[in-house]
Amino acid sequence: MVDQEGYKPAEHFYGMGIDVSKCIGCGRCAMRARRKTTCRGSHFSFRTWVERYQILGDGEVDIQSPNGAVDGLMKTENREGVLRSFFVPKICNHCRQAPLRAGLPRGATFRSPDGVVLVDSEYCIGCRYCIRPARTAARFLHRSRARRKNARSAITGSRTACCRRCVEVCPTQARIFGELKKKASPLVRFLRLNSINVLKPSLNTDPKVYYAHLDTNVR
Repeated sequence: MVDQEGYKPAEHFYGMGIDVSKCIGCGRCAMRARRKTTCRGSHFSFRTWVERYQILGDGEVDIQSPNGAVDGLMKTENREGVLRSFFVPKICNHCRQAPLRAGLPRGATFRSPDGVVLVDSEYCIGCRYCIRPARTAARFLHRSRARRKNARSAITGSRTACCRRCVEVCPTQARIFGELKKKASPLVRFLRLNSINVLKPSLNTDPKVYYAHLDTNVR
């Protein structure tokens, strides 16, 4: 399979690494993703967002993500009893075993040969069956396209360069997007040199977004 530009999807397999220890909650990734899409205006429609975790002295965990962190989360309140706080960027995990592909009447959601979970807008009928199984809350119904009622993935395909844009704007280089098949890839090196975790491993969806220094309190 070769596209019009000579790109061979089967020769690539993409993923992303996120170093939680480097994230400062600036929200530039969320802002960049918002600017490149038409999903503005809804607090529940984000392609990427950042959550602030505050670990309290009584063992409780406070999680905040006002406006998806588009406006940034760097200014924090001086709250008593906060032992520590950190930021966790979240996106669609492009799982190898994506549960949202099962049971769809039209098969609009599919995984491309290069490992990206996509939505074919021509097949999508807005039934929302794919939204509930999206375990990372990365699916939403595009409100501005109510007539077509297309559900959109939180991250568009790698060939749209959406992932690359989020990496480029990160001031601390907390994100790494790249190949999983090539041993010389910066992403493969990231996986080799860090202790890696994924979100919600018990679901057995085999995510391709890998986190370094992920706290056990992250949900």
